[in-house]
Amino acid sequence: MKRIFVYVLAALAGAALFGLLVHAILVATQLSTPAAATVYGATPRRLWATGTIALAAAGAGLAALALRRSLKRVGPGRGKNGATVAAVLGLVAIASGGTNLAMANGGPGTGNGVVGAAMAVVLGLVALVLATLVLIRSRRIV
Repeated sequence: MKRIFVYVLAALAGAALFGLLVHAILVATQLSTPAAATVYGATPRRLWATGTIALAAAGAGLAALALRRSLKRVGPGRGKNGATVAAVLGLVAIASGGTNLAMANGGPGTGNGVVGAAMAVVLGLVALVLATLVLIRSRRIV
C-alpha cells in the first residue's frame, strides 16, 4: 500500500512539474495570456503541435525504455541505438515546437497551438536528457 501511495504521489509531482514547465515556457515566450475570443476545433497549427507532441512522447518513451534497459544490464553499449533515436526525436520536437511558438501571434485559445507546442518542447527536453543519460552510461566501461 505504501508503494502505491509513493507511485501516485510521484506521478502527481511529475504532472505538476510538467504543468509548471509548460507554463514557464509560455511566460518566457510572452504567450501566456488567453485569447479574447476562443477558437474551437482543429486548426493547422494545432494539428502541427499535436504531431510534435506525438514525436516528443515517442522520444521520451524510447529514452525511458533505453534507460531501463541500460540499468538492467552490465556493460557498455546497452540501449545505445534506442537512445540515439530518442535524442533525434527529442531534438526534432524541440525545434518544431520552438518554431510553432516563434510563429504564434497569440496565446492559448487563438488556434495557434501554443500550449501543445510548449508541451512538445518540455517532452522533447525530457527525451533529450534521458537519452543523454543512456549515452553517457553506454560509454562507461564497467
